[in-house]
Amino acid sequence: MDTEEKMTIDERYKYLRRFLPRYRHADRKARTKLLDEMENLTGLHRKSLIRLINGPLKRRPRRRQRGAVYKADFDDALRVIAETADYICAERLTPGLVQLADHLEAHGEVTLSEGLRQQLGCVSVSTVRRRLNRIRQDEPRLPRKKRRWTPSWHRDIPAKRISWKVRKPGYFEADLVLHCGPEPSGEFICTLQLIDVATGWSERAALLGRSYLVMEDGFRRILHRLPFPVREVHSDNGSEFFSDHLRRFWGDLMRKVQLSRGRRRKSNDNRFVEQKNSTLVRAYLGFERLDTVDQTIALNLLYDQMWLYYNFFQPVMRLQEKIYVPASEGKPSRIKRRYDKARTPFDRLCETDGLLPEHRAQLEALRSHTNPRRLRQAFYDGISQLFRLPAAVEGEPQDVRETLYTVSGPSHESPVTLSFDRMKLLG
Repeated sequence: MDTEEKMTIDERYKYLRRFLPRYRHADRKARTKLLDEMENLTGLHRKSLIRLINGPLKRRPRRRQRGAVYKADFDDALRVIAETADYICAERLTPGLVQLADHLEAHGEVTLSEGLRQQLGCVSVSTVRRRLNRIRQDEPRLPRKKRRWTPSWHRDIPAKRISWKVRKPGYFEADLVLHCGPEPSGEFICTLQLIDVATGWSERAALLGRSYLVMEDGFRRILHRLPFPVREVHSDNGSEFFSDHLRRFWGDLMRKVQLSRGRRRKSNDNRFVEQKNSTLVRAYLGFERLDTVDQTIALNLLYDQMWLYYNFFQPVMRLQEKIYVPASEGKPSRIKRRYDKARTPFDRLCETDGLLPEHRAQLEALRSHTNPRRLRQAFYDGISQLFRLPAAVEGEPQDVRETLYTVSGPSHESPVTLSFDRMKLLG
């Protein structure tokens, strides 16, 4: 009998219960034929069939439960790894369990035995999901909400969207997240965020206001640290992105950069950066009002830590293919999406030709010497310190020039001191 055609245990019991009256009313010769027939259908030995027929023909409960495969040491290691990865989903966390565990062991955060390392390498996604649900069932989580904006538009910039099939790094979606609180009045802090479509690489800068001066300074701050060239910047229709000053800035600094904007009333044209606005900005800062120079400087230091944490230690999944499923049996048609294996943006960047060897060696050394668990705790502590800073006093204006990256002094310098040659990157 083929393996695919074998009866299940419940099917065997059901078949024997239906066959039992014929067997009991048959003579010795007929019972022999019936046993031959049952043996061919069920795949059981005739002695096993006779023993089952003479029994209650019901499944007995298991007397001894199976022992646990993943024990307390596995849960302890998974708890530290999940906390380090900021409790991402099991699909993103599972492929890199061994790599992140070895990294944490090198920094003394976990202790791994050979058996535990093997379990981390062979555990399934569903098992990790169940364990995470049990570990985190009593831990509160931050709400993840979105906020809608009413964009304006600029006629001179082509309206399009960046395809998800892009494989080369450098195609960025850009957006502003406003930290104005319930009233969008006066000067307040905005977060300029850029997301690379191909690799998931993320960049953020805190700006006090939306003038061309701080917008240009925010882009300079990001370009100073970005290790690969920018090919396209795609934003919404906000006038802060398409002023004459910024167009002159892009033209003078990097002539090979293409500017584009989302189509009117098509919010999904900026789908990648809109998602990260929620998970990488709102999830940590919420909708509180931030409006002082000190808060801007503190937030930029916080974003420097997040840059290292999310680009080097947070795996992301990218869309691999879309499959059209036609309507059938009363079900509507739909699009089935398949995603690739979860990897960090830095690992994805290393798989492309967009990173120079000397820059890769510099970034690999930075990741090797960074303790991701302490880094995560550092920017959570930074968030607490940020909200303890006093808000702006009415009638006392804030000087935005004190927040500029290009003129900031030693007290404003970033802890991430990487600087890359832009002209060398552009060739």
